[in-house]
Amino acid sequence: MELRKEILNTEAADVPEKSHITKEQIDQALIERHSAETQKLLNRGRVAVAGLGGLGSNVAFALTRIGVGHLHLIDFDRVDLTNLNRQQYFLEHVGMYKTDALRSQLLKINPWLDIVTDCVKVTEENLQELFCSEDIICEAFDDPEAKSTLVCGILEHFPEKKLVSASGLAGYESSNSIRTRRVSRNFYLCGDETTEAVYGKGLMAPRAALCAAHEANMITRLLMGEEDV
Repeated sequence: MELRKEILNTEAADVPEKSHITKEQIDQALIERHSAETQKLLNRGRVAVAGLGGLGSNVAFALTRIGVGHLHLIDFDRVDLTNLNRQQYFLEHVGMYKTDALRSQLLKINPWLDIVTDCVKVTEENLQELFCSEDIICEAFDDPEAKSTLVCGILEHFPEKKLVSASGLAGYESSNSIRTRRVSRNFYLCGDETTEAVYGKGLMAPRAALCAAHEANMITRLLMGEEDV
């Protein structure tokens, strides 16, 4: 399957017309909050986010807001009305590809963010090509089979890369049951690892965002060179 790649750079066309904020001002604001040393590491960050739903859209927002330099967004799906209960989209995005809808929002936070999008389903056949360029991969799928394909493929083909995954985040169980665990040298798992979506306790915004924050924070720690949870 041919991959649809769209690379956004810092050309003037990517900057919102009415924006009076410069790249230098955004950079300085981040440095004031994070320090120059921290921001330098974040700017160098290269992160792939696979799945742009309740987990991935929230992860991408968090990483954009802290100034991670490069994001690779991967999803084949379109925004559906039922997504709005937990995902970072609005009514205007219904029907759009999630890659396009999310990209447009992230550029409103930082028009100079380096973004690559792939509107494609991750398979065993395209996995190596999709994830060859990023240092950290965030698994953010809802479907268990898709999760397994990605996790097993990364561990097999890219054991040197950092992989942050999620399992168990449905319903409205205790927030304190969500945790981050180091499974192996480069593999981290966030969630309660047991809770599945059932009638009356489906995927809901608070817990999805909580687990996404765990993933985003673990990615941030890895970018800072801290590997312990």
